[in-house]
Amino acid sequence: MDIPTFKTKAEKIAWLVANKDKVIAHKKASIKHADGLLYLPMSVDKKQGANKAVAADAMELLAKVAINTTNIFDSHDDVHMPGIWDKSIEENKYVMHLQEHGRKFKDIIADDEDLKVSIMDTTFKAIGFDLSGTTQVLIFESNVKKDRNTYMFIQYKDGHVKQHSVGMYYVKLVLCVNDENYGAEKEAWDKYYPFVANKEAVEDNGYFYAVLEAKLIEGSAVPLGSNYATPTLDIKTIKSEPGQPTRQPEPVKTTPQTKSIFINLLN
Repeated sequence: MDIPTFKTKAEKIAWLVANKDKVIAHKKASIKHADGLLYLPMSVDKKQGANKAVAADAMELLAKVAINTTNIFDSHDDVHMPGIWDKSIEENKYVMHLQEHGRKFKDIIADDEDLKVSIMDTTFKAIGFDLSGTTQVLIFESNVKKDRNTYMFIQYKDGHVKQHSVGMYYVKLVLCVNDENYGAEKEAWDKYYPFVANKEAVEDNGYFYAVLEAKLIEGSAVPLGSNYATPTLDIKTIKSEPGQPTRQPEPVKTTPQTKSIFINLLN
């Protein structure tokens, strides 16, 4: 959909409201992927992320990753609301963990019995981000096998995967506008704005789309996601080279905040 160039934020918002149905229909018609162009984290616990002390001879890893978090204003002008994935997870039994949203066999990191999908209620601080409030995390627990996707196995093993992205279709979303001139859109802003963790970013934008329901297709490891609060939470060795015993890593030294990631969330 071609969106005009606007001279002011007010002009853009007026156009979005006037063309609300068309814009929402366009968003629903295409799959949403990462673009990672805006809204990088202003403050992140540098120690958040995976335990890198995996076995040197590992052949298979258990990667616990945050594919998506709710309550973040992202680079698609969206804020995913709590409960967004409930219906989809119940109905869609085939989901894939992919490399950078690729759709070829070589891009698959895990699927079928090698992938468990769940929702975790927690706080942003518990997963390493200096944001107030709670979030629902879309969790993938993947058996990452060296002989299936060697490149991504190494990326996870060496601790290089710091962000993820969800591949999804919009189902229900609402335009929210911070302007008293727009009745329904301002009511929606007042209703959903309290959920937003990065309020400064959404206030500067003046509008957002509250995404109430989406259809989960896949989750991907990406260098830079549209939602930055999507780290690798834990990595464990679950299989070593043939003929070798599985070698579990030594316990990682943690700060109190990092410790909360491993103890409170992952055990």
